[in-house]
Formats: sequence, structure tokens, C-alpha cells
Amino acid sequence: MAIVTGFQNEIREKIMGFSAPLFISKMGTDGFYDCDPIHKNQTDINAWKNVKGVNNINPVCYKPALLQSARFSDTLSLIFGKDSVAEKQEIAGVIMKGVGMGYDWSFLKKHLKLGRLPKFNRNSRQQEILVSSKIALNLNYKINDQISVYYVKDHPIVKHYKVVGIFNTGLEEFDKRIVFCDIREIQRMGDFGISSKITIDDTISKSGSILLKAEISGNLKDLLFDWGNGPEIYGGIYLNQLRDTTIRLVVHQMDYARNQSIPIDTSYIRFYCNQKRLNSSDFIHDEYFKLKREDLSENSFLLFSNKDEIRVESIPGKGTSYDYVSGFEVQLRNWDELKPAGEALKSIIEMKPTKYNELLQIQNILNAESDLFAWLAFLDYNVLIIIILMLVIGIVNVGSAMLVLIVVRTNFIGILKAIGATDWNIRKVFLIYAANLILKGMLIGNVVGLTICLIQYKFGVFSLDPSIYYLDKVPIELTMLNWLLINLITFFVCLISLIIPSYVVTRISPTKSIRFN
Repeated sequence: MAIVTGFQNEIREKIMGFSAPLFISKMGTDGFYDCDPIHKNQTDINAWKNVKGVNNINPVCYKPALLQSARFSDTLSLIFGKDSVAEKQEIAGVIMKGVGMGYDWSFLKKHLKLGRLPKFNRNSRQQEILVSSKIALNLNYKINDQISVYYVKDHPIVKHYKVVGIFNTGLEEFDKRIVFCDIREIQRMGDFGISSKITIDDTISKSGSILLKAEISGNLKDLLFDWGNGPEIYGGIYLNQLRDTTIRLVVHQMDYARNQSIPIDTSYIRFYCNQKRLNSSDFIHDEYFKLKREDLSENSFLLFSNKDEIRVESIPGKGTSYDYVSGFEVQLRNWDELKPAGEALKSIIEMKPTKYNELLQIQNILNAESDLFAWLAFLDYNVLIIIILMLVIGIVNVGSAMLVLIVVRTNFIGILKAIGATDWNIRKVFLIYAANLILKGMLIGNVVGLTICLIQYKFGVFSLDPSIYYLDKVPIELTMLNWLLINLITFFVCLISLIIPSYVVTRISPTKSIRFN
């Protein structure tokens, strides 16, 4: 009982350490890790927190990504011939989980093996991540390494992060796929909301002009663009001349209900030019009219002309990505609140549009990780079968002991009957004596069992293979209630089962038993 209860609670705690018992997401999405974005500032969030059993609610973001290791040398042992040295570079597909400053790190702190937890602040995004020892081993990561992470958007984008901590929960299925980082990084990389950036087309137009384009990520519906002359439908402008200047773009979204456009993002592009004025025809290009350029960074590059080189810096807008999240994790005070709290939240949330005209849903960890929880529930049947078998063995043993006691004391039973004792009085004597034997056996069993449990709880003598059992040692959890129930059930079941063997007393004749003696 202690092992199975401990095993179930330990696995459940680890699963919820990576996610939560309940998850609020957009209606129609399936699973925790692949959700359409919803607004972060929900008006009903205080009502959610006031539901009985709810401990905390945290916004989170998820985004698939590829981790890449640095190049490293590996020695290959050959059966025939000399060993060979090969250059390797490993990759791994993961889920980046973005969390904020209010996130509860207690679970990961408990399983932290090296380094520290990421530190986030309000002023800027942090390039710090937390990875598992499984990922660190496979990709040859160490503390304070700068690593490359590739996000898939319209085109792959590489970001660089610093590994500040390595954890190991033993739950390999989750360890090898979840990486923790700043929520603002995932909001930015996940194309949540709308963000704008001004880019220059690679080729010169047929009229000999340079084309500036609005590069929009996110929802492209009902957008207008203000290049300085008010909102228009055109997402680009032509430039025939360039000089040292800054061009601004304001992106609007049309609200047809109010018949007005609302500015949602502003981006800039800056030209650094030594010449007072350059014609677009002066720029160097190839036979296909593709401009000669040299990238300096993600948002900075050089253009070349016959007279000068121009440095171009694109300043993306802040966008509305920080207003969106994948969903909200709902942490509960205890596991027993899962069903009632889920039903209460459903009555508040589901089929009731938010002020942003979103329909939300409640997802349950039991459904999201159904395979794992079905396996844990199946362990209860194992416990039931083992307890029934042990009770049957106990009944057979104490029943045999009772029969032996009666047989060796046949003369004693005959004398008691001869002096007027009733059958029930004699049976009670044997039942009390058998109860005394049962209690002595239970006392020894409790001392041995509790001692083994205590040794395992303190020192973890019995180990497990974490790749199979998700734990590195046999867990122990025994409550006072379980201990009392086991002992009471054992005592009363065995004692009641002795009533039938004690019935043999009624079959003993006092004259025959005394004469036999």
C-alpha cells in the first residue's frame, strides 16, 4: 500500500510539475501544447481564482522548436582497424514553455541538479533557459553555454540562449521534450497577436525604384498601413531616392463595428547615408536586378551604390504579442479538488464569449495525459488483488491454528461441558485466544513492515530504472488512515473467519472426550 500510493502520488506530482491539473485554453484546441492564442488580460480571471479549491492561475506559452548542439568530436570504436574521430552536431525537437515571474518554481527547484533557476524581470526579455539532464547529455550542453534554438515561422529564426540550470525529474517522457524560458520570448516567437517590421525588397522594380514593404506576422485580417499620409490598404511604398533619414510605419486594424481604424503597432527603418541624396539607380545590382547587400545582424545590413554604402537598420514594432498567451494553468490546493473545481470553472467559462469574443474551454490533465493516468489507476487493481490473496492466506493460517488448538484441547472442552459450560462460552474462549495470536502476529508484522518503509523512505535502498518506472527509487507514502484501515480490516476479517472453525467445539461429546483421555 505504501509503495503503490507513493508511486502514484510521485508520478502525479511530476506530471503536474510540468503542466497543471486544469488548463484554460481556446475552444476547439486539443492538448496543452498546441493551442491557439487567447488574450492574457481576461476580465473574469478574478472569478476563476475565487473558485473553491483553486490555488493559483498562471499564464503560459508553448512553442515547438529545435535545439542544436555545438560541433564536437566523438571517437568511434571500430571492430577492425584503428578508432576513428568524427565531428558531430546533434539536434533535438522540444517544446519551449514560456513562464512569467509569478510561476511556481518549487517543483523544478526540488529536482534541480546543476546551476540555478532562470531570473526574469519586468523591463526586458531574458535569454536564460532551463533544460533537463537528458537534453544536456544528448546535446553536450553545460552550465553557462550559449546554445542555438530554431523556431519555425514563415522562415526559420535562430535565437541564442544561455543555459543557467539543469534539472532531472526522472520522468523521461517530459524531461526530453520540455524546456523552460521567459514567456515573452515565446510570445514574440509564436506569432501571437500582430507585429510589424519594415523590410527592403531584394530587387529593384522595373521602374528603377526601391520597394519598402511591411512585413507582418500574426493575424493579417483587416489591416491598414500608414506611411505618413494616413491609413491606406497599401503594404509598401516605392523610393526613387535615399538620404539619411528615418521612415515610420503605423499599422492599423479596422474595427467595422465602430467604423474606425485602431493603431496597433509602429515600426521604423533607419538609413545612414553620408551623401545628401542618392538615386535608386545608383545602387549596385546584378543582371537580375537583385541588390547587392551584406547582412550585419538580424535587423541590420549594408546596401552598396556607386557613390557610397548605406547602412540600413530596421526597428521592429513591439506589436501586440505580449497581450496573448497559449492558456492559463490552474493549480489546485489538493488533488481531490480536481473534479469539483473543473465543473465550477466550466460553468463560469464555457460557451460564454469573453470581451474579446473568444470562446474558452477547460482541459483536464486526466484527458491530456490519459495513458499515464490509466496506467496509474490500473495499479489499484494490483493492490486489491494482492490484499485479497494475503487475507485468504491469513484466514487459512489462523483457521488451521484454531483447529489445532481445539484438537489438542479436546479433554479440556469435554470437562468444561461436563461442568455446565455452553458451546458459545467455550467458543468464545478459543476466539479470544486466537485474537491474541492474531494481535501478536500483527504487532510483529507492523514492526517489520514499518521498519522497512522507514529505511526505504530515509535511505532509498531499493532502486528503480527511471527509463521504465519514471523514478530512480521505490517511493514510500503511508498515511495514518491507510495504516489503521489495513490493520482493522486484517484483524476483523481473520477473527470473523474463525467463527466457522470454532463450530467444531459443538461436535465434541463430553463423555467421549473424557473417556478418551
